[in-house]
Amino acid sequence: MPNVTRAGRGPLTVVDHQVPTGDGVVRLRGYRPSGASGALPAHVLIHGGSYWAGSVESYGPLCAWYARTVPCQVFSVDYRLAPEHPFPAGLEDCYAALVHVAEHAGALGVDLARLSVGGVSAGGGLAAAVALLARDRSGPALRLQLLEIPMLDPTMRSRSLDTYAEGFGIGRADVATGWGHYLAGGTAGLADAYAGPSAAADLTGLPPAAVLTAGCDPLRDEGEAYAARLRDAGVPVETYRAHGHVHSSHYLTKFLPSARRAVGWSTDALRRAYA
Repeated sequence: MPNVTRAGRGPLTVVDHQVPTGDGVVRLRGYRPSGASGALPAHVLIHGGSYWAGSVESYGPLCAWYARTVPCQVFSVDYRLAPEHPFPAGLEDCYAALVHVAEHAGALGVDLARLSVGGVSAGGGLAAAVALLARDRSGPALRLQLLEIPMLDPTMRSRSLDTYAEGFGIGRADVATGWGHYLAGGTAGLADAYAGPSAAADLTGLPPAAVLTAGCDPLRDEGEAYAARLRDAGVPVETYRAHGHVHSSHYLTKFLPSARRAVGWSTDALRRAYA
């Protein structure tokens, strides 16, 4: 759970929106710096939790940080969770949220020319998949995909998953549980790029990416491998490895200067994308 306690100061206006989908509605929590005038850039943020846990509420501090500090609007997606709602339910919720923000940019006070998507852990995997969908469905144009410690590869073949399998926060068993819930215990999604973006054969035409990884994280190598493949496909990519950190510990900004540097890097990545 993020613990970003040194956010920029100033009040926020926080509003919940109901986004209609083909299966019902999804809640979208918007954060906007109070008193800000005119259209602001917008970041659609997808929370983590191994595809089956996490919440909009637990990621509120991170959303508030970005909203105040970039500054921008942040829209946090309360997507459906596995195992009750396996792939592609949560992904479709996240994509519907992005489309809603784009289609209602005027009413929401969003600068449609400065729109990004991002997420943490499983949310980073969903954000990467949303970027793929936006490309393939001719959806909203994105300035950036901000992938923070992303969970991207259901085949679980990376070296870091073995190196940090136990004793470093989340472990290999936790990652396997998450993929098992999300893919409903089957293997059909292993080659589906929308389920696990590492399987995507074609990464051309995707928006610029900023990929943040943690040095002692089982998910480190799949995030860095995806960044390398994006770069090879001609996509502008920035990367940052938070050395010495385990999964999510770089959000402990109250206690660790290295955590403040990592979160500062992702904040600057958004600023640069919107500039």
